[in-house]
Amino acid sequence: MKKNNIIGYRGYIGSRRYQCGEFPQYVQNMIIRHYCQKHQLTYLLSATEYAMPGCYMMLDEVVNSIETVEGMVLFSIFMLPRSAAKRQIIYQKVLQAKKSLHAALEDLAIRDASDIAMIEDILKLNQIAASNLAAASLAIPQPA
Repeated sequence: MKKNNIIGYRGYIGSRRYQCGEFPQYVQNMIIRHYCQKHQLTYLLSATEYAMPGCYMMLDEVVNSIETVEGMVLFSIFMLPRSAAKRQIIYQKVLQAKKSLHAALEDLAIRDASDIAMIEDILKLNQIAASNLAAASLAIPQPA
């Protein structure tokens, strides 16, 4: 039996633009519900992050209460903090509680330490691609 008799995975959605794009909250929830159905996970209502840039209050709340659920399902890995150190703290809290962290949009899950490297590689590649794109756009001559 689970602690507090709560069985399921807490969703996590946002109300601002992320690197994966801008999706209405109802679309984010639909994608999380579909992911949970596909992987036979019991879906619990989503916590919604505040719109302020760099705010992770709701994410912190869900991670800090991870003991009360089986795990959490983020809409996307790109909702995680930009700071690698902050992400590592989240990963460690989830894994130390013997829970899992899922990303519905990318159809990925972190169930053990070996899964973290893949997520981090994707995030780093995205940052490199974004900085290369920004550098390339600066090199394009602008019409006078």
